[in-house]
Amino acid sequence: MTGRLDEPLSKVLGTRTAGSLEKLGLATVGDLLRHYPRRYGAPGELTRLGELREGEHVTVIAQVRTATVRQMRSRGGAMLEAVVTDGHDTLQLTFFAKRAGVLRLHEDKLRAGRRGLFTGTVGDYRGRRQLTHPDYLIVGVDAADEDEALAEASRPIPMYPAAAAVPTWRIGRAVRAVLDPLTEADVPDPIPAELRERRGLSTLLEALRLVHVPDSDADHRRGRERLRFEEALVLQTALARRRADHDALSATARPARAGGLVDALDARLPYALTAGQHEVGATIAADLARETPMLRLLQGDVGAGKTVVALRAMLQVVDAGGQAALLAPTEVLAAQHARSLRDLLGPLGDGGMLTAADDATRVVLLTGSQGFRERRAALAEAASGAAGIVVGTHALLGDTVQFADLGLVVVDEQHRFGVEQRDALRARGRQVPHTLVMTATPIPRTVAMTVFGDLETSVLADRPAGRQETLTHLVPAGNAAWIDRVWARVREEVDRGGRAYVVCPRIDGDSEEEAEETPLDALADDAGEAPDASSRPPLAAVLDVAEALRATDALAGIGIGVMHGRLTPEEKDHAMAAFASGEAPVLVATTVIEVGVDVPAATAMVILDAQHFGISQLHQLRGRVGRGDKPSVCLLVSHAQEGTVAHERLGALAATTDGFALAEKDVELRREGDVLGAAQSGGRNSLRLLRVVRDAKVIEEARAEAAALVGADPTLADHPGLADAIADLLDPEREDFLTRS
Repeated sequence: MTGRLDEPLSKVLGTRTAGSLEKLGLATVGDLLRHYPRRYGAPGELTRLGELREGEHVTVIAQVRTATVRQMRSRGGAMLEAVVTDGHDTLQLTFFAKRAGVLRLHEDKLRAGRRGLFTGTVGDYRGRRQLTHPDYLIVGVDAADEDEALAEASRPIPMYPAAAAVPTWRIGRAVRAVLDPLTEADVPDPIPAELRERRGLSTLLEALRLVHVPDSDADHRRGRERLRFEEALVLQTALARRRADHDALSATARPARAGGLVDALDARLPYALTAGQHEVGATIAADLARETPMLRLLQGDVGAGKTVVALRAMLQVVDAGGQAALLAPTEVLAAQHARSLRDLLGPLGDGGMLTAADDATRVVLLTGSQGFRERRAALAEAASGAAGIVVGTHALLGDTVQFADLGLVVVDEQHRFGVEQRDALRARGRQVPHTLVMTATPIPRTVAMTVFGDLETSVLADRPAGRQETLTHLVPAGNAAWIDRVWARVREEVDRGGRAYVVCPRIDGDSEEEAEETPLDALADDAGEAPDASSRPPLAAVLDVAEALRATDALAGIGIGVMHGRLTPEEKDHAMAAFASGEAPVLVATTVIEVGVDVPAATAMVILDAQHFGISQLHQLRGRVGRGDKPSVCLLVSHAQEGTVAHERLGALAATTDGFALAEKDVELRREGDVLGAAQSGGRNSLRLLRVVRDAKVIEEARAEAAALVGADPTLADHPGLADAIADLLDPEREDFLTRS
C-alpha cells in the first residue's frame, strides 16, 4: 500500500487519538482500516422505556435528564450515573472506572436536555431498569440530527477488538474519520481488475466501507468475503512466485541404482515396508532423479515410519555418489537419529571397517558438545566424503563444516529451525541440494496449502504392522483416589517389564520460568480468559515430582530417573540408557522427550498439568509409547474444568489417536495466528479474516488464480497492487518462513 494508506495516524487524527490507537498496534491509516470489527451488534428495536424487559438488547432514543460522577466507597473507583427519559419513563445508564477522570468525557457529552441513541442489554438494579456501559450517539455531537441518529440505529453496530483505554466506539469513530474522505485512487487494490470483475468482487475501498459502515448484515458479509479472498490470493501468489523461482534452479540428479545400498537395506529390514512407505518412497526417488531440486514435505503421524523413508532417500543419494545431511533440533534427537540409522544399516553403515558390507557407507554425528578429537574426526569424514550420512544439530551450520558433495538435506521437525539456518545448510552444496522436510505433527490439508504452499506434500497415513493402539484417559488432578490409581498403574506396567514416562511442564519448583522445551499456547482459553495465577496450583516440576515419587509406596524399590534441558549431553545419554535398560524404568521429564525418542519397551505415559499443553504436543508426547508390540496407556492429569477449551482439547485427545483428526480439531480451537506459528511474529498479521479450515474452498480457488497470474506474469509487473500487497503483508522474513524451503 502506498500514499494515503501509509499516512501516520498522528497526522490524520492528532497525537492524542493516535497514541491510544498505537497501543493496539495501529500506526497508519492502512493499519486502522485493516483493524476489522470482531463482530456486529444487532441494532435492536426503538422501544418505549416503560416496555423494556430485563435481558433484552435494545436501542432507544431518549433525552438526558441528569448525569453525575461520584467516587465509590465500598469497592473503590468511580461511577457515572445518568438518567434518560422518553418523556414518560426513565432508564438509568451506569459507567464504572478506576478513576473519576476517565468518566468526565461521558459526563461532558451526557448533558441534561441532550437527545441520544443508547444501545445495550437491559439489567435490573434495585428495581430500576438500567444499561451498564451502553454504546451511544448524542444528537448534535455524534450525529447531526435525530434522523441521522435513527439511520445509525438501523445499521449493524461494528464491535472492534479494543482495550480499556481505547473502547470500540472510539475506534469506530476513528475509522470513519479516515475512511470517509478516501477515494478509489487512494486505495490501491491487490486484486487485479479483470479477476475482480470476473468473480463479481467489490473494490477494496468498497469492501472496507461494507465491513466498517454496513447498512445491513448482508453488506458486512459481502465485504468480508471479498477481503478473505484477497488474503488468500496474496498468500498464494507469494507462494506461487517462490515455487516458480525454485523451479528455475538446477540440482544434480541422483537416480536410483539397482543393487545398491537401498536394495541392500530393504533386504535386511526385519519387517516389510508398508504400502504407504513404498508409495512415498517411489515418489521421492523420482524427485531425486530429476535435475530440479526436490522440495518435499513428508508428514506422517507418530510411528508412521518416516525415518526408514528418509534413510532410503539418503542411501539413494549415496548410491549416486553424493552425501546426505540430517538436521535435528536437539542433541537428544540427533543422537537418537544417529543410533537408529546405524541400527537399521548394520554392516551397511560400517564403511571403512573390517565388518563392513560391500559399498558400505558411514554415519557420523556432529553436535556442539562433542570433544575436540571427536569433532575433528567427524569434520574430516564429512569433508572427505567418507561419511555418506552426517547427522547433527545446528552445529552442522558452522563455517568449519564442509561436505565433499552434499546432495540431500533432510530437516526433521522443521518448525524448530529458522529460514536462515536451513538456507545455510542448503548453500553448502556445489549446486542446490534436494531437500526433504519431515514433520511428525500432522497438518490439515488446508493448513498445508496455506503455510507449505510451495512444497510438494507426501503423507504416510498407515502404521507399521505390530504397532499397538494407546488408550488415553483423563484424570482429574483434584481426585486423590484417582491419582493414587495413576501411580499404581505405573507400578503394574513396570512389573510387566514396561517403562513409564512422567511429563512435567517445569524443571524445578523454584523457577518461575517453564522448561525451555515447552512452547505453549494453552494457558489462555480462546475466549481470552487466562486462569487466575493466584488461584491456580503451581505447575508440576521434574525435580519435585521425581523426589515425591521416590517416596511413594506404590513405586517403592523402582529406579526413577530425570531428563530435562539443563542436563549435559552425557547426563542425558546416561538417563536414557538407564531408562531403556530398566535400571530406572520410570523417567520424569520435560517435553525434551517429545519428539524422536524411541524406547519400544515404554508402555505408560503420565502427563501432569496436561491442560498446559496443546493438542499437537500432547499427541507427540503420547507417541513416545505404543512403539512396541504391547498395549500402552496415556494418563492426562489435569486441573481443567468441564466446559473450558482446555477440557475440550483433552477430551479430543482421549477420543482418538488419529493425528490428522486431532490437527483439524487443533485448528478449530486455537487462534488463527497460532496456526501459522512464527509466520505471524512481528509486523502485521498475515491472516485477519481468512480461516484455513473453514475457508478451504476460498484457498483452493485463490491458489488456482495465483498460479495463473504468476504463470502469465512471473514478476507481477502488470499487477503492482498485488506485488505491493505481498511486500507489505509478507515481509521477506515471513515470506521465506511460509516456504519452509
